[in-house]
Amino acid sequence: MSVKTFLQDAKTALNKYAYLRFGVRILTGTFSTKYYSDLKSDLKKLEEQAKNSKVQFPVSGLYPCYEDKKDNAGRLMLHYFFQDIFVAQQIFKNKPVRHIDVGSRVDGFVAHVATFREIEVFDIRPLEIEVPNIKFTQADLMNLDESKIACTDSVSCLHALEHFGLGRYGDPISYDGYLDGFKNITQLLKPGGTLYFSVPMGVQRIEFHAHRVFSFNYLYEMVSQNFHLNSFSYVNDNNEFFQEIDLVKISDNDKNSSFGCKFGCGIFVLTKK
Repeated sequence: MSVKTFLQDAKTALNKYAYLRFGVRILTGTFSTKYYSDLKSDLKKLEEQAKNSKVQFPVSGLYPCYEDKKDNAGRLMLHYFFQDIFVAQQIFKNKPVRHIDVGSRVDGFVAHVATFREIEVFDIRPLEIEVPNIKFTQADLMNLDESKIACTDSVSCLHALEHFGLGRYGDPISYDGYLDGFKNITQLLKPGGTLYFSVPMGVQRIEFHAHRVFSFNYLYEMVSQNFHLNSFSYVNDNNEFFQEIDLVKISDNDKNSSFGCKFGCGIFVLTKK
């Protein structure tokens, strides 16, 4: 990425969000050289790691979020409302013995589940308040504690894996961090256990350092290695929810285009092989 493109993308990001994200306060015009330096350094690391990866996620632009690492665990967009309700209903119906969540929004999905049962939460950032029915553990799922292998029959990871390795939440830069994370999330489950999993879906890319976006075909291939697919649902760019669609009846064109999504939300319910 050229310096000119880098600065153009940074300016676009600043104008779009109109608040402190990239080290610039729009109203005062003050600029933080530390944020600029951190972003430039992290992007360089990511692009170097990309050269050694078998899977390509081209960096399509900048979406700096250095303020997020100072927040408590979790911030999501409103169109994930359907995702949170749908997966919480699935857990209520399936009644797992133990349910662990990895990185999902505490004041969204996790709160839904905590209204009717205990839920354990693993997140790289701290949670500084105690909430009834929520058992919190600060953990980096790119590095799994061996004592956690095959420890549960039910796991959720909703709109979290796309951040792994991009540094947004204080995690180390790792181009393939999402693969390490998915491997470790898989290892949490006992054989026959259920994974509720979602990420942004569309044209495959990185918007650094906010998130990755995954194509449907790549996601399907990734989850199929260790899981059976129970159901697939998605939220499209217009915030319309398509629940438990029959993939057999879906055309290859729809699959190849990730159902026409630029930034949708793919939701998988999976059983570990």
